[in-house]
Amino acid sequence: MPAASLTARCINGTICRPFSTHSTNQTLRTALFFPGHGVHRIGMISSWAEAFPKTSKSFIDEMDATLGLPLSKIISDGPNSELNRTENSQPSIMATSILILRILEQEFGFKTTERVDVTLGHSLGEYSALVAGGYLDFAAALKMVRGRAEVMAQCSRRARQKSGDMYGMVALICEPDHLQSLISAIREFLDPGSTGSRDDSSNEMSSIQQVLIANINSKNQIVLSGSIERIKTLLVQLRQFGGHDPRAVRLKSDSPFHSPIMAPAAQYMRTQLDATDITFPATMPCVSNVSAMPFTSKDDLKDLLSRQCVETVRWWDSIRYLDQERGVKRWIGIGPGKVGRNLVGKEVGRISSKGGGVWGLSDPREVEEIMRALEKPEYEDVDNA
Repeated sequence: MPAASLTARCINGTICRPFSTHSTNQTLRTALFFPGHGVHRIGMISSWAEAFPKTSKSFIDEMDATLGLPLSKIISDGPNSELNRTENSQPSIMATSILILRILEQEFGFKTTERVDVTLGHSLGEYSALVAGGYLDFAAALKMVRGRAEVMAQCSRRARQKSGDMYGMVALICEPDHLQSLISAIREFLDPGSTGSRDDSSNEMSSIQQVLIANINSKNQIVLSGSIERIKTLLVQLRQFGGHDPRAVRLKSDSPFHSPIMAPAAQYMRTQLDATDITFPATMPCVSNVSAMPFTSKDDLKDLLSRQCVETVRWWDSIRYLDQERGVKRWIGIGPGKVGRNLVGKEVGRISSKGGGVWGLSDPREVEEIMRALEKPEYEDVDNA
C-alpha cells in the first residue's frame, strides 16, 4: 500500500496525518482492542483467579503493591459504591484487561508480539493498549490511570459544587444515514470554541458551554458529555429546530469524561508522561483515540494521550481506518464486558474470509474456543465467534 494512500478521513471530512511509524507497506491483519469506562462489575477477576491461580496471584500482588492499596479486594468484594468510584473503577478495568492478556501469554503461550499487528483501546482502554503494545510498563500505566481518575473525580465534584448542575454522559442513537448531519447540527448549536482542544482555562467556562461530543462510537451512536441540563436543552433544540430526533440514553456516569471540565486531568497527564519512561517505537503500532491514527512519535503520544481527557474519542474512525485502509481481518477484544466487541462488530460486520473474525474475551470459559479459532490458518474461512 503506497504511503500516499495511508490517510484516514475524519468524521468531518478532513484528511488526517499519514501513518509513518512502521512499514507503510504492511497489511495489519490482527488487532487487539480493550474496553473503556463502565464495564466494571464486582467479581470480574474472580473467575480468572480461580481458573489460573498461579498467574493471577502474582499479578494481583503486583497490582496492589503498585497502588499501595487493596484494589483486588474492592474488585472482588465491593461494595458497588466503592468500586463505582472513578478512582477505583478505572484502574480496575485496566488491570483486569492486562491480567487476561497475561493469562493468555503465560498459560496458553499466546505470543502477543507475533500474533498481533496493532493495538487500540476505547477511552480508558487506550492505556491497556499502550501496555500491550510495549509503550508503557504496566505498573507505570496503572499508577497514571489511578492518578488521572482521582483528578477526574475531583473535576466532577468541583463542577457540581460551583454550578449546582448535574453532570454526566448521554448516548444518542440515530439512523446511520443521519449521523453526519446530527453531528453537524450539534456542533452548530454548541459554541464552536467549546468543541476544540481548549484544555487550559476551559474548565472555567459556564455549564452551557461545557458540553462536548465525547465519543463517536459507531455509524449510529455518539455520546454527549457535560451538564445534563445543557444536554437536555440541546436535545430540545435538535428536535425543534435541527430536524433530528435521536434516541437518548443516560449512561451510568456522573462524570463528564472527554469534556472541557476535565482540563486539569489533561494537565496532570502531561506532567506524568514527561516523567514516565515511554518506549518508542514499540513492538507494534497503537491507534490514538484523538487522531484515529497510530501514534507517530514519543512527543505525539504524550500530546494525544493528554488531550484525550478533553477531546472526542474517535472510535468509529479508528475502526474504519484499520478495517478499510489497513486490512485488519482479526479483531480480539480483551477485558470485562462485551461493549467494545459489539462496537467493533457493528462496524466491520460479518467477516467470513481469510480466517477473519471478531472475538471478545471476558470469561475463562471463552479462552479455548477463541484460541482454537485463532489457530486456524488465515486463508481458511471461519465464522465470527
